[in-house]
Amino acid sequence: MKKHWYDYLWIVSLTYLILGFFNILFAWIGLLCFFIPLIIAIAGGSKAYCNRFCGRGQLFALLGGRFGLSRKKDPPQFLKNKWFRYGFLIFFFTMFFQMLWSTWLVFDGAQELRQVVKLLWTFKLPWHWAYHGTAVAPWVAQFAFGFYSVMLTSTVLGFFTMLLFKPRSWCVYCPMGTMTQLICKAKCGEKKMY
Repeated sequence: MKKHWYDYLWIVSLTYLILGFFNILFAWIGLLCFFIPLIIAIAGGSKAYCNRFCGRGQLFALLGGRFGLSRKKDPPQFLKNKWFRYGFLIFFFTMFFQMLWSTWLVFDGAQELRQVVKLLWTFKLPWHWAYHGTAVAPWVAQFAFGFYSVMLTSTVLGFFTMLLFKPRSWCVYCPMGTMTQLICKAKCGEKKMY
């Protein structure tokens, strides 16, 4: 099968995680993983990002498939259940807005910059080596720490799901996938109305 440029986007996902380990400000690049799927879904009414351009999904497919790290079992039915997926999306956004609130508190001067990465929204990992006190405002760094926490947590969840089930089992309940699916359904409904 002929390879395309987008078949190598797993390198971008891996590079992102590595760069954030050394300099937390690279975490801002992760916003592309939020906006591009939404733009594609809104403009095109498709899940092309998930199916073709998602570097994280490609990384899991590579690790679980080619490197054989996956058990290749079907994920449990509850992961596919719309209530679980919607519930996880709501939970994910609750954590995202909590991260934005922390950023606002630092911006407002009500809270000091916390140089930690929260793994699985619970475990605070010191990450002070990744911030060098550059010329950016503390709130910019706080957002980066928070956003990297979100991206690292979702990668860890996806990795464990990959180990236990099929390589791209994370895609079944990925919040961005759920959101783009909702957008596509809404757009499909719009077309039927006309």
